[in-house]
Amino acid sequence: MQIDPETDILGLIDVQPTFMPGGELPVADGDIIIPVINQLLQRFDHAFATQDWHPPNHASFASTHPGRQPYDTIEMPYGAQVLWPDHGIAGTKSAAIHPAIDQTRIEAIIRKGFRPTLDSYSAFFENDRQTPTGLEGWLRQRGFSRLFLCGLATDFCVAWSAEDAVQLGFSVVIVEDASRGIGLPAPDGRTTLDAARDGLTDRGVRFIDSAALRQI
Repeated sequence: MQIDPETDILGLIDVQPTFMPGGELPVADGDIIIPVINQLLQRFDHAFATQDWHPPNHASFASTHPGRQPYDTIEMPYGAQVLWPDHGIAGTKSAAIHPAIDQTRIEAIIRKGFRPTLDSYSAFFENDRQTPTGLEGWLRQRGFSRLFLCGLATDFCVAWSAEDAVQLGFSVVIVEDASRGIGLPAPDGRTTLDAARDGLTDRGVRFIDSAALRQI
């Protein structure tokens, strides 16, 4: 697959220490993607990144709800919400983009989840699916039409970003070896990773490995 430097852009979704081994909400092998992402950053002329950027006592934290445990699900005004360990606290080192990431080609950073009562997985909308982050407008003004997404976690923030991007009319490719998932049990017996992959494939999202990419 060829990269068009004019219309293609790499999106780094939540590549933060908080989601890696040793962090507050670690994704298994989450740190393994760092060298792969750095290689991708050398192939793309343009990139953006997102960060989970939560205030303390965020409504999505299990610690905010007495008697609840991490990974419980509750109903919020905007729908079902998984409760997470405290993570991605704004201004902390663990909420920064991982220091080993080469940021020289990252042209925009979108911070999400900073509203105390509203969680945010997608790079485009908060979890009410209505409150925009502003990324769509930035991408359109810059002339990008195809997004190559990578990061953490494949079945949550990457998947929600990809779904919204397709809904907004962008073409989307997920770079699998530059991403890792959580894989929570899903109600239908699958994992959240299986469900996300099936749903995104049905929407036309392509899954590739970084070795399949080359520049024009």
